[in-house]
Amino acid sequence: MAERPDVPEEMLDRLNIIAEALPECRQEPAWVGVRWRVGQATIAHVFGGEDGRFRITLRGDPEDVRAFEHLGPPYFRTEWGRNVIGMILDDATDWAEVAELLTVSYVIQAPARLASRIALPESRPGSD
Repeated sequence: MAERPDVPEEMLDRLNIIAEALPECRQEPAWVGVRWRVGQATIAHVFGGEDGRFRITLRGDPEDVRAFEHLGPPYFRTEWGRNVIGMILDDATDWAEVAELLTVSYVIQAPARLASRIALPESRPGSD
């Protein structure tokens, strides 16, 4: 079985900059890779696959999830949860889009007292 690569520091730095704007959001080690949580809820999980590629999973509105699945790469269908969006992270990644997706995931997963402090972008993913 191939080894899973560690997530590059530059990638973690980019994700941490996004997460810093989210109240009570914290980074911690995951079973593989790194995750960001609010309370006990995971809002994002980034990890290296056995194929050497890096992936992030986030929560999204189920309708958005279906739209992303039909777009194809860099998005992929996960094997768990109807509200999970999977995305390959690489040199072509649109980090503004990742920030938007991570923010939406936070609002979905955070307690209402925290989620209400976040303004969602006007243009939602998958709404084009």
